[in-house]
Amino acid sequence: MADAQLPSRFEPAAHEAAVFKAWIDSGLFHPEPVGDASDNYSIAIPPPNVTGSLHMGHALNGTIQDVLARHHRMLGKRTKWILGTDHAGIATQKQVEKALIAEGTSREEIGREAFTERVWEWREEYGSRIVEQFKRIGASCDYQEERFTLDQDYAKAVLEVFVRLYEKGYIYRDNYMVNWDPGSRSAISDLEVEEREVVDQMVEIGYPLVSGEGELIVATVRPETMFGDVAVAVHPDDQRYAHLIGEEVLLPLTDRRIPIIADDYVKLDFGTGALKITPAHDPNDFEIGRRHGLPEPSVIGEDGLMTEAAGDYAGLSAAEAQERVIKELNAKGFLRSCSRDRSC
Repeated sequence: MADAQLPSRFEPAAHEAAVFKAWIDSGLFHPEPVGDASDNYSIAIPPPNVTGSLHMGHALNGTIQDVLARHHRMLGKRTKWILGTDHAGIATQKQVEKALIAEGTSREEIGREAFTERVWEWREEYGSRIVEQFKRIGASCDYQEERFTLDQDYAKAVLEVFVRLYEKGYIYRDNYMVNWDPGSRSAISDLEVEEREVVDQMVEIGYPLVSGEGELIVATVRPETMFGDVAVAVHPDDQRYAHLIGEEVLLPLTDRRIPIIADDYVKLDFGTGALKITPAHDPNDFEIGRRHGLPEPSVIGEDGLMTEAAGDYAGLSAAEAQERVIKELNAKGFLRSCSRDRSC
């Protein structure tokens, strides 16, 4: 009898496939939910986006869920870890668009129908890859009831829950500040926003009092949004401006009158102590505007260009409008100072 040759070290990969198959065949990952709530335990996996392969964050999150699922199986509960993937429309669209650009074409050139086909092809490739990766790490999901966020039954369930929440008053329609991408013409989540620091210039602008007795000097780094100003705010305890609360100023470069209001948000020791309020283009201004019942005109459109509300600046990019506004403010005597020399 020949001597048995044992490997010098254990190779998990040589055994994992057989072990995982035995787990699947046992049916433990696919229990029927019978009995009452105390007999069952379930987790719905936060569905990973079908935009590529799993990363370390997925592995960490999946491991924690797997530990919980296996723990409750050991307690004797019927445990279902529901598996699914997310179509992630915007993120997936960007990935497919990158692939098309690499091929020398674009979604506009190939047309809507062909582009939709390419997106579904992407889903088939990367959606299945993600599921196989979950299997590879031994995740004890219920692979027999995989879900996808565009499945008809799934979409019907989402709609049902949405309507119920609406009927209970938990969902309502309103205007609010969102992250908007002019390229994809869509709102995007905070996670999809690339944050970076930039050095910008602070400009001080004189807003003449309608009474003709002086002016309020407002400091801002976004003078191009001034056409969306609906008020100038000061702190209620700021003795420099207390006597002006309730009066009006004339918005420079326009003939529009806007009120001077008092709000605790304004910092006494920052800038000039007078804050222009542009609710449609700043989250803090938005909250101030809501507190005071102010209008919310938008002067930058969904295409990233200035709107008709910006008057002669309509059609310019925000950067182009900023340059021209500063020059015009300077030429007409409204500009008081600039933090650095750039067209002022």
